[in-house]
Amino acid sequence: MLVLAIDTATTDLVAGVVDTATGDTLAEAVTATRAHNEQLVPTVQSLLDDTGRTFADLGAIVVGCGPGPFTGLRVGMATASALGQALSIPVHGVCTHDAVGAGLAGDALVVTDARRREVYWARYTDGARVAGPEVCKPADLPVDAVDVLSVPDNIEVAVDAAESTYQAPQPAGLVAVARLDQAPEPLVPLYLRRPDAVPPKQAPKSPALP
Repeated sequence: MLVLAIDTATTDLVAGVVDTATGDTLAEAVTATRAHNEQLVPTVQSLLDDTGRTFADLGAIVVGCGPGPFTGLRVGMATASALGQALSIPVHGVCTHDAVGAGLAGDALVVTDARRREVYWARYTDGARVAGPEVCKPADLPVDAVDVLSVPDNIEVAVDAAESTYQAPQPAGLVAVARLDQAPEPLVPLYLRRPDAVPPKQAPKSPALP
């Protein structure tokens, strides 16, 4: 089965076409950008063109549901949902951090930028999530006894014992943690906090009005 995997939860736009019969990634793109909305659909179309396939050849879609900022998550999840409805194929949501953590051995901490001087994190033991996802200040990260730390270069974390690297979500990782043999559950975004935009406060009623 051909699966389209997409993720817009981080500053990397991730998209790829994975063949579950062979485990091969037929085409993929991991692009550092904040223009997810403008680039996602053209990127997907380009990847399908590269494989000589069309949307009609897809059997399922896997999309990262965060944690991530509101705007970024909305792009990927809305696109996945729309494509799934148009093509009448299942859409499976997964935790973005799981796609990274599944490929890390030992005790690992996966960290992504949450903006507002905060980070999202989840902890894994041999690929299985054992804590998180959560949001906190970088100084409050539970980095004790971590073998591998996946953290963006722009985030400073005080840790000596761990191997420090950064691994973006990969299409194969997204597909690997999806339960494709089960009916998909409703897509639920992992915002972990309220969005930046808030409704304006209502102006007090003038005492001159009845």
